[in-house]
Amino acid sequence: MLDFDTAHEDAANATSASLHAAGDPIARAPEPAAVVVTSRVLLRGGRELLIRHGDTWYRLRHTRNDKLILTK
Repeated sequence: MLDFDTAHEDAANATSASLHAAGDPIARAPEPAAVVVTSRVLLRGGRELLIRHGDTWYRLRHTRNDKLILTK
């Protein structure tokens, strides 16, 4: 025999789950694909790249130890 509170809670959970799966635009929105760029293409054969983001400039450097360092 089902307890009324348990049955009510199960029904509420099922309703909530179906709303999120079918009616919630956030649940249905596809993830945007990430753009993949190799560091070689990004740096164009150089060792340093300046990036402007809004009013701020950043410097991306390819080090002798084959690491990338982004500084402000």
